[in-house]
Amino acid sequence: MSSYHLDVFLRPRNVVMVGASSEKGTIGEAVTQNLLSGKYSDKLQLVHRDGGTFDGHEVLTSLDALVGKPDLAVVALAPDEISGAIKTLGERGCRGAVIVTTEMGAMDETQKRETMDAAADHKLRLIGPNCMGIQSPRSGLNASYSHVAALPGDLALISQSGAITASVTDWASQNNIGFSALVSLGDKVDVDFADMMDHFAMDPHTRAILLYVETIINARKFMSSARAAARTKPVVLIKSGRHAEGASAFAPRNNKLVGADEAYDAAFERTGLLRVHDLDEFFDAVETLTHVRKLNGSKLTVMTNSAGIGVLAVDDLIDHGGALATLEDSTIEKLDEVLPSSWSRSNPVNIVVNAGPQRYKDALDILMEDRNSHAILVMTCPTALATGEEAAQAIIELIEERKKAGKRRVPVFAAWLGGGENVNKLFEDAGIPHYPTPADAIRGFSYVVRYMEAQDQLMRMPPSIGDFQPDYESARTIIDEALHDGQHRLNAVAVTKLLQAYDIPIAPSLAAATAVEAAQMAAPLIARYGSAVVKIDSPDILYKSDIGGVVLHLGNSGAVATAAQQIMTRAREARPDAKIHGVTVHPMVRKPHSIELFAGMTVDPVFGPVMVFGRGGTAVEVIRDKAMALPPLDLLSAMRVIEKTRVNRRLEGYRDTPACDREALAQILVKMSRMVADFPEIAELDFNPLLADSNGFIIADARVEVTKVSEGIHPHKRFAVKPYPHDWEQERVLKDGRTVFIRPMMPEDEALFPGFFDHVTDEDMRLRFFSAARSMTHAFIARLTQIDYARSMAFIAVDPATGDMLASVRLMGDGNHETGEYAVMVRSDLKGLGLGWIMMKLILQFAEKDGFREVEGEVLRSNKTMRQMCEALGFETRMDPDDPDLVHMVFRVPDISRKIAELI
Repeated sequence: MSSYHLDVFLRPRNVVMVGASSEKGTIGEAVTQNLLSGKYSDKLQLVHRDGGTFDGHEVLTSLDALVGKPDLAVVALAPDEISGAIKTLGERGCRGAVIVTTEMGAMDETQKRETMDAAADHKLRLIGPNCMGIQSPRSGLNASYSHVAALPGDLALISQSGAITASVTDWASQNNIGFSALVSLGDKVDVDFADMMDHFAMDPHTRAILLYVETIINARKFMSSARAAARTKPVVLIKSGRHAEGASAFAPRNNKLVGADEAYDAAFERTGLLRVHDLDEFFDAVETLTHVRKLNGSKLTVMTNSAGIGVLAVDDLIDHGGALATLEDSTIEKLDEVLPSSWSRSNPVNIVVNAGPQRYKDALDILMEDRNSHAILVMTCPTALATGEEAAQAIIELIEERKKAGKRRVPVFAAWLGGGENVNKLFEDAGIPHYPTPADAIRGFSYVVRYMEAQDQLMRMPPSIGDFQPDYESARTIIDEALHDGQHRLNAVAVTKLLQAYDIPIAPSLAAATAVEAAQMAAPLIARYGSAVVKIDSPDILYKSDIGGVVLHLGNSGAVATAAQQIMTRAREARPDAKIHGVTVHPMVRKPHSIELFAGMTVDPVFGPVMVFGRGGTAVEVIRDKAMALPPLDLLSAMRVIEKTRVNRRLEGYRDTPACDREALAQILVKMSRMVADFPEIAELDFNPLLADSNGFIIADARVEVTKVSEGIHPHKRFAVKPYPHDWEQERVLKDGRTVFIRPMMPEDEALFPGFFDHVTDEDMRLRFFSAARSMTHAFIARLTQIDYARSMAFIAVDPATGDMLASVRLMGDGNHETGEYAVMVRSDLKGLGLGWIMMKLILQFAEKDGFREVEGEVLRSNKTMRQMCEALGFETRMDPDDPDLVHMVFRVPDISRKIAELI
């Protein structure tokens, strides 16, 4: 993660234009004109081999002629000249360079590598190549060849496409929408989406972030930055290449079951990003988020002078998963007093076609007081009885009057059919989001609701799965033995044992080398289950049914023997090259009214392991009722996967069919996710069918693919979301002899904090939070417990007997993963037992292993105990020049574990 020096692209001290051509119609000429038209004309040096002048400005013939230390360079050169220019700029102290597209062709991979190396030698940051450039309207910088200069505002656009950047800029200027910055990333050889999201997430001048994405290279980096940014402000994203035909232009095609775009969808949902699918939606989202910051709920009230467009709006609202507000009885009574008797007396509120400006004003005034309404959509159809402009003016006046009076206000959305430019300007000047049709307005409202719901999902505390502990050693033995024998597909018996080690329900499997053995093994199964199943046992035959390798409903031992012999004979005839071990014998699982489900895992080329769930059976690829999620899963995320499928409705029960235990099903998915996290050798899981009914779940057939992995690679390396690090769990003994269990913090630990704070004195609260206040909101504690293990860590010490929280320590990493801020807290009644010392040493060990360079923290000067402990651990003490009550503590991490961190 690398967010250093990004300020140079948005607030440079000076600019150098390399390739400042004076030839009309060239990119170099266009960028130079844009630079001169901004606020950097007096801080700009121009360079071109031909020299001369450009609109009265001297053009230097080489970089050697530069005066002073360059800060930002814009490079428009031939591909084979770029690396040399970057090397020279780096030697001169330049901090950043934008490599724009030129008419002279694109850089090849060798040229890109040489340019990256030249930049890295001098810590010079690169945007591009193959990009349009950047704009920073607030600082007056236009280092791009865009035909329109963006207006200043509070939206940040980060785009992989220069054409999209230009289109958005053009549209936004026509609609008076401004930007804090526009960044065209191009080929992203250095600065990427994650870097810019980290920057804009902390930028006080940016209220929302807009992304146009084609491909993602470093999935874990993107996920960490996106999740962090989405917690602070809305992030709206459009991802092109939703279908393989389009994605083939810039991304590898995924396998037939999990398309690449479905994995992207799972990733965006996991991070809380708001995805839209086309430029119309993108612009609608911008329009909405420019004016509406948040809602207090998701219920909408519709007010209109036309029943027809009211119904259309409601239809669109329901299609988007929205809900109408139920008007309070008092609201209806008040509306009765100001509206004609023919008004709808319900939501949508039809104020009747002859409504004039005063009726709009009176009705909206009443609806603003309705506590069930969280937003109001006001719509009008043009009539000869009242102009749309007059009605719009009445709405605006009412909102302003209520604002001045300090009365309750809820966000208003407007859809003025045939409103015209005057109406649009009225709403724009008033800061009211406005749309040409009811569908557009509903879509705009849904963006805000979806953003709110995404934030709620990020903050929810998942229930605990209990004391589940897999038999890791048995599972490890099964996988190691298979790989040692050269197997890449576990046999049925091994699959059964592996799943049993993780308490995943599967029908038993027994291996038989001969027909006689098969009959003997089947006898007890038939006695218990009523009948048996025989399947061919061959690592070379994947689809057993295709060669007649499965026989069902075998009711006695004789039938089993006959079937086994026939299966082996058919297999040898159909696949003479296949290795035949014999057959496997299974119980014939009878669930007459069961639902066939599918659960599995595949490895996506971008995001790594992806969990899949949906409708199962032989037609799984035809029905295509499935949902994806990135592991690791908890019970909440597993339940969301289930709820996204159509088969979920059957799981909820219907008519005389009782419901299935969906929480138990979610637990199966969580255990699968844990197994995938524990074993990087698992390349694919395919559990189909997974039979479900009200009595439980059982896997009737399962396939597990395994592959060797390089030694030293951490099991979590391939995950886009770093899983819970079990290897940091440990027990430690305190000075009084008691044992404490220390482990990484989990989201469900939120429930432990109230009891913990009950054992912390007001003085200790003040020393930790610089305030003795005890009011801790859910959102605040959620931020403490929901850890992104890819960039931060928190450990918690608990009492093994009671489960009570005794202490915690955390390290919150910066975007560069170089500096982390620590915080530690121990229950007041446990001071003096060495627990604080243990927790601090542990977090410093983690910082060392994870590749941090510094650990720092702010400590109150009066907190002598903390200062003494830090100094004993090797921290340096620095007084805060701006606050005499604070001391800055800094620990320099030994540089011996960088390589280990790179592997994790």
